[in-house]
Amino acid sequence: MSASTRISPRPIMVVSQIEAPDMVVVLDHTLLRDREVVSGLRTGGWLVVNSWQTPEQLDVEGHFNIATADATGISRELGLMVAGLIVANTAMIGAVVRVSGLVTLAIINEVIKTRFSNRSASLNLAAIEKTYRTTMIEIERTC
Repeated sequence: MSASTRISPRPIMVVSQIEAPDMVVVLDHTLLRDREVVSGLRTGGWLVVNSWQTPEQLDVEGHFNIATADATGISRELGLMVAGLIVANTAMIGAVVRVSGLVTLAIINEVIKTRFSNRSASLNLAAIEKTYRTTMIEIERTC
């Protein structure tokens, strides 16, 4: 499964597929077996992977930056689950914020508090903040 999101401080008028992303976020590290996952990723862009491994341990080649974060482990540790399933996607926001600089954790905090109940907001924010702090980064990998 693949999904795309465009983020810009200006109105976005383009509605076509994204062919050369600035960032690829992978929620399941086993998807990296398919080299198509990073195809088109711009030179100097970011590959952000939900993985307990360090960026250096990933078997990925390209001219881009790599960040890893154990969002699954953090979500499990905090009990961030829905219907018995670990929810890692919200935690991964922390890694994306850390490497992108597009928004601040304070803005994410405001948005999460308006979208979730108090208990859910606290749990999701704890996961986001811990993932932010523990994200491992490797700058411009050239292979």
